[in-house]
Amino acid sequence: MKKIITALLVLVAFNCNTSKEEKKELQQTKPIEIVKTPILNIEQANKLTDLPLHCINTEYPNRLSQTLGGDEDLKTPTQLHPAFFGCFDWHSAVHGHWSLVSLLKSFPNIENADDLKQKLLHNISKENIEAEVAYFDGKHNKSYERTYGWAWLLKLAEELHTWDDETARTLETNLQPLTHLIVEKYIEFLPKLNYPQRVGTHSNTAFGLSFAYDYAETVNNEALKNAIKQRAFFFFGKDKGCPMSWEPSGSDFLSPCLEEAALMKRLLPVNDFKVWLNDFLTQLKDKNFTLEVGIVSDRTDGHLVHLDGVNFSRAWSLYKIAEDLPEYHHLKNIANQHINYSLPSIFGDGYEGGHWLGSFAIYALNSTSK
Repeated sequence: MKKIITALLVLVAFNCNTSKEEKKELQQTKPIEIVKTPILNIEQANKLTDLPLHCINTEYPNRLSQTLGGDEDLKTPTQLHPAFFGCFDWHSAVHGHWSLVSLLKSFPNIENADDLKQKLLHNISKENIEAEVAYFDGKHNKSYERTYGWAWLLKLAEELHTWDDETARTLETNLQPLTHLIVEKYIEFLPKLNYPQRVGTHSNTAFGLSFAYDYAETVNNEALKNAIKQRAFFFFGKDKGCPMSWEPSGSDFLSPCLEEAALMKRLLPVNDFKVWLNDFLTQLKDKNFTLEVGIVSDRTDGHLVHLDGVNFSRAWSLYKIAEDLPEYHHLKNIANQHINYSLPSIFGDGYEGGHWLGSFAIYALNSTSK
């Protein structure tokens, strides 16, 4: 009798374990929803030009973020920043101009192309850029826009450099004194930075280094490339187990973990990057890995709408990580999900998001083809 009971218990236990294993297997093999890859076409491009056009010459409201040295510094945005005075703040004005350049470069036949070029030439004039340089040379604002605004300035310079157009050559020449100054500031600042900033907002170190490295590689600036590599390897080379479950914070527009991974993808040889990434974000290699989009509860709130930005920046980081790595191609589907969630909302959006989100959307959409 005891033998029969024992046998029955073993059978029940076996069946329970088998049931658990079957459930686990079913969960693991549950199909992932495949999301259509968003594509930037001429129709979208025409709509996206409205966002920077609406803000690059809109002076108020404006957040100057300047340090006042005296009454003489109390000037209007157009007096302080004749090139980049609009779009609420300096860095948004810079990447608003980048947006127009990027769209013109990708779609030469975009609506009102000649008018767009004239607006760019008017704002990014030789005289206006000289005034911008003078502001950075001032006693109290030498670290102004470090490094988020610096990064976008170099992204603008990179886009102009790679745009085969007569207007681009004029704009690139006009911008050059400020471009040169920002490069010098990076090279001077990076050796002094002992600790990276691992945040989801403007001062994120990995983001600033990624855009700066893209510029340096494009124009073959070895001094800037070496400065970035040295600090990036020092900051991030031994990182492991990034806590993705902690992201995003309430007003993030960047992913600390994914921005770092996208930076290291730029800098490391492929095999070295695979080893580093497996230690840093082991879960990304799992074909069943999922990542919930950043949920925006109120797009009229200037901080809460940042989460649309985190969706776009996550997407461009995931595309970069997966680039030329077949075992990580499933990350592109997650990137598509993030773009498709936020893209419809930026058209007709309030000024809180409209003054900057168009640039994030364009950069993310540009990344889908890489």
